[in-house]
Amino acid sequence: MAKHAISQDVDFYFDKAEKWQEAITRLRTLILDCGLNEELKWGCPCYTSEGSNIVLIHTFKEYCALLFFKGALLRDEQQLLIQQSKNVQAARQFRFTDAKEVTNHKTAIKAYVYEAIEIERAGLKVPLKKTTAYEVPEEFQQKLDKKASLKKAFEALTPGRQRAYLLHFAAPKQSKTRESRIEKAIPHIMQGKGLND
Repeated sequence: MAKHAISQDVDFYFDKAEKWQEAITRLRTLILDCGLNEELKWGCPCYTSEGSNIVLIHTFKEYCALLFFKGALLRDEQQLLIQQSKNVQAARQFRFTDAKEVTNHKTAIKAYVYEAIEIERAGLKVPLKKTTAYEVPEEFQQKLDKKASLKKAFEALTPGRQRAYLLHFAAPKQSKTRESRIEKAIPHIMQGKGLND
């Protein structure tokens, strides 16, 4: 594959990441060598093939990472990919704590990128859990049972918005906190809005 040019829009990301600058600069070079296009998405360097997102570079306090959008479909025989939380269904992270790790995993990184490109070209999709597979917190179920208009409004939301609410409601350990979250969200649900709309 031909090497693609760096994007001026993304340069700032590599200049500002002092702690991870060397590591993410090496990642950038490796990814561009795989023939992907560089764009700025979600404030991060995102690498695409034929308009589809393949991998993203992002930094955290403890590590920097490549995020493979359909990482769940990668073979990952070396078990280098991490599922960030049990609720993340498709994406997987390849984490690094220094630039030397990037160099040591150069062959694996390129292999994962090429496999991710092929997965995208083949049109493969990650089978996502249906909204019905998510637990409905008891406090929310009671509200749905008592108020038909709320149930109708919730069911009219997109599956992604429904999942976001269910995960948000279920997260707190205390019933009182779950109740509070539900009460705050009801007006948004009634307006057909998602959790972050």
